[in-house]
Amino acid sequence: MANIKSASKRVLIAQKATAKNKAAKSLMKTNTKKFDAAASGGDRKAAESAYKTAVKTVDRAATKGVIHKNKAARRKSALTKKLSSI
Repeated sequence: MANIKSASKRVLIAQKATAKNKAAKSLMKTNTKKFDAAASGGDRKAAESAYKTAVKTVDRAATKGVIHKNKAARRKSALTKKLSSI
């Protein structure tokens, strides 16, 4: 436990930030998995709508600093490659 008041405040702020980052990363993973399921099903229309959602959440995570911009680019590239292979 922190002895200094500002340190205890920082602990609370860090916990809130961790929760937000965890939620954003979880949403990103969920949307990516939904796209993968639609892509493996072979339904092009469903895969395209899931692709848009997945790319949007990946971009948002990169903008918010949850993941690095290069990691976001790598993930989007993989999603695009998978979509074009359908």
